[in-house]
Amino acid sequence: MSQTKKIAIIPLMLCFFCMGFVDLVGIASNYVKADLNLSDSVANIFPSLVFFWFLIFSVPTGMLMNKIGRKKTVLLSLIVTVFSLLIPLFGNGFTMMLVSFSLLGIGNALMQTSLNPLVSTVLGNTNLASTLTFGQFVKAIASFIAPYLAMWGATQAIPNFGLDWRVLFGIFFVVGTLSTLLLAGTPIEEEKIEGRPSTFVECFKLLGTPIVLLSFLGIMCHVGIDVGTNTTAPKILMERLGMTLNEAAFATSLYFIFRTIGCLTGSFFLRVMNNRTFFIISVCMMALSMCGLFFGTSKAVLYTAIALVGYGNSNIFSLVFAQALTAMPQKQNEVSGLMIMGLFGGTVFPLLMGFMSDAMGQAGAVIVMTLGVIYLFTYIKNVK
Repeated sequence: MSQTKKIAIIPLMLCFFCMGFVDLVGIASNYVKADLNLSDSVANIFPSLVFFWFLIFSVPTGMLMNKIGRKKTVLLSLIVTVFSLLIPLFGNGFTMMLVSFSLLGIGNALMQTSLNPLVSTVLGNTNLASTLTFGQFVKAIASFIAPYLAMWGATQAIPNFGLDWRVLFGIFFVVGTLSTLLLAGTPIEEEKIEGRPSTFVECFKLLGTPIVLLSFLGIMCHVGIDVGTNTTAPKILMERLGMTLNEAAFATSLYFIFRTIGCLTGSFFLRVMNNRTFFIISVCMMALSMCGLFFGTSKAVLYTAIALVGYGNSNIFSLVFAQALTAMPQKQNEVSGLMIMGLFGGTVFPLLMGFMSDAMGQAGAVIVMTLGVIYLFTYIKNVK
């Protein structure tokens, strides 16, 4: 690898860390719920709002990349993300948090669509897969430290500058700003992209192809379970074990620790094991975890269940994404846009879970996630 490429990798990995900021929505929505005394269904609007923007922005971002280039698109995503982190430093009113979470979602939709192609611009095909996997590992670090930063800020174990748990936004704001400046100062040469970008109409027509539709729904379920666990796990511990929010925040970190381990070990297992076998094992782990989350009343059972869903769900996205792309090699841009649009599942699931948990406690939220796991069982036959 040339010296220029080695230098470019550092800001790109920092960008992956910034991509993980979106996962603060789970723990942040719990603190906002407590601060503003909201119901579950209202509090779950926050994570839903973040992922709603994937529906709107994923395909237009592909068109934007063709116009202004991949690096400028990633820079734009970072600027929007940094601005979203700045807003909560001035207060935690309902409207301010809605605007902040919306901008965080828009920034992340731009980043998810443009960062991986930018990495391929820098590396070509050299170690691309392993670099992207390492990027997911870096992203997961941001995901699982977010609850700790919020918890330490709330308990004043770290200087919180009068921000309480919102010191989390301040720390991520500094990292985001540094990342933006580093990437802006890194020279990256891009080739002119040939051909025209995909349109909404062309994308939606592809949903008529069974494997594309089934994969789109698979991604929706994966993200729904991901955001759902992230948001609901602390609530389950508070409901069943009588923990405070600061104690229960560990549940979100535990989930992301096992997701991180899953990303690292999954890249190895997928090289030495049949993809379908690994998919089946992953979905079975998630099914076991749903049983634990539904019936569990002890710390050991609930923590084991959270760890199982973290590990089981960690490689579902890459497996489903790969099935869709390999099924239609001539339409990879369009299929890729649609799969990123499937992250909209992060909107649908928390909304349904909020209504169900208001009606029948956190077991209701687990039922909604279980439906996603059942769907993934039906997807097994599509994994080559």
